[in-house]
Amino acid sequence: MHIIMTIKSHRDLIVWQKSMDLVDEIYTLTRQFPVNERLGLISQIRRAAVSVPSNLAEGHSRGSRRDYTQFVSIAKGSLMELQTQLLIAMRQEFCAKSDVQNALRSLGEIERMLTALRKKLAAEL
Repeated sequence: MHIIMTIKSHRDLIVWQKSMDLVDEIYTLTRQFPVNERLGLISQIRRAAVSVPSNLAEGHSRGSRRDYTQFVSIAKGSLMELQTQLLIAMRQEFCAKSDVQNALRSLGEIERMLTALRKKLAAEL
């Protein structure tokens, strides 16, 4: 059974749903940041978070396994960018360490799901 054929919409993907939840979590988290970071780290963190479900949606819509696999890889890259930015925010004490750790747990789960999806798609090429 091919994964592209069994998933009708990107919204059916649990990894997409969880990445949308992560976006909500990130927006809430970044509201705590200093106002002077609005055009800096806040913007970068939010863009990286939004990029994850966006790339999953775009990749799914392409209809090609090769393209889909590429967009899943891009989503994972954005996730790793987000991880780094959250660690920077924690080091700069822009937010509570516990809040960052919660976001990093969600991020880790999504990372594992993206890795599994990418492997499944690559195996079907």
